[in-house]
Amino acid sequence: MAKYDPLRDYLRRQKTDELELSFAEMERKIGYMLPKSAGLPQWWANPTDPATPSVQSRAWGDAGFDAVLIVGADRVRFKRVEPTACRP
Repeated sequence: MAKYDPLRDYLRRQKTDELELSFAEMERKIGYMLPKSAGLPQWWANPTDPATPSVQSRAWGDAGFDAVLIVGADRVRFKRVEPTACRP
């Protein structure tokens, strides 16, 4: 199991198209502290090349979400790439 798989699995279970998680909430889910670099917007960047995603962006991407750091709040907003209302 990859380090961020618990986050991916949590996001997959969500019924909403948008949600926010604090760093502490994510750390409880993955069982590890996020790295200091998680405080930087680029750590949460969504990959533009699907062949080379970061380990962490693969987790939320595989769950169908994009991520955006809320700077200064130690929180991240996850937004579903394909809203559930549009799914067949």
